[in-house]
Amino acid sequence: MCYSAQVRANYRDYVRLFGAHLSIKEFVQLFFNRQEAKLKVPKAVEAAFEGEATTPEEQEVKRLIEAFMADRAMTLEKELFAQRKRLADAERIAETNPKPAKTVLDSLRIAPSKISKARLDLEDLRRTDLRDRDSRIFPGVYAPVMVVRDGKRVVLPMRYQCRPAGRPAAYDIEYPGTYNARRDNLERFWKGQFGYTHGILLVDTFYENVKRHDMEHRPLGPDEKPENVILQFQPNPPELMYIACLWSHWTKDGEPDLLSFAAITDEPPPEVRDAGHDRMIIRIKPEHVDAWLNPDPKNLKALYDIFDDRAPAYYEHRLAA
Repeated sequence: MCYSAQVRANYRDYVRLFGAHLSIKEFVQLFFNRQEAKLKVPKAVEAAFEGEATTPEEQEVKRLIEAFMADRAMTLEKELFAQRKRLADAERIAETNPKPAKTVLDSLRIAPSKISKARLDLEDLRRTDLRDRDSRIFPGVYAPVMVVRDGKRVVLPMRYQCRPAGRPAAYDIEYPGTYNARRDNLERFWKGQFGYTHGILLVDTFYENVKRHDMEHRPLGPDEKPENVILQFQPNPPELMYIACLWSHWTKDGEPDLLSFAAITDEPPPEVRDAGHDRMIIRIKPEHVDAWLNPDPKNLKALYDIFDDRAPAYYEHRLAA
């Protein structure tokens, strides 16, 4: 399972590489709904709109981002003020009372950490230099995905966890692993998407959860409990990966539309398996992009052939920071 990946979060990468068009309507809707629905958007996705906005739609996206940041900053500043006051009040009581109440002791213990967190969050919000983590996605986080719509390549913002059309919203909880689609289950669980709605996600590196004893090729000790570690995988030499995805447009009366996707996974190459993980996202060659994005549901074999015709690569790993 690919639980996290560092993606190309700037839609302009898709425009440059594929001549794709930005579907601005969906980006406007994403940023409009973000505050109320608590949608998770990487900082690098926002940064793509920080330059000159040339259309009314781009200006609206920029305005929505700025409004969100202003509201978020105000919330953090209020939290910072409240926790500073809480700490000062507790310190004042503690100075005059040798046995302060438990609530005072709790404030002395908790307020400093909350002050530190609010300060760091505020600094991070106002930071303008992009870092690797700003383009990293996890399940539930939005990323730009390229699809074909009306015969044209378009870039849409999609949530990394697919909710197939027609399923209830509770599907997200009942099937929390739907951010990945297993190759051996495409014609069953994913039959409504496989052969119909395909996408491409641009990925630089990906992360996996593994057990330390599996990574170290040893059995668990008699009194040892399994320990989870996070490994970062990257092709050597480094190269951009075109990841095969399935997506869906979920709708329901009275609720916002949802665009969401899942990355397809398969058996891993030997070096990934030796590192302790039994799945890997499927990357496809650039020459197969058109065929993948324009599938024929009557010829699924051609799609499996795309999976099997993989570019040779070796995936190095290291413990993630």
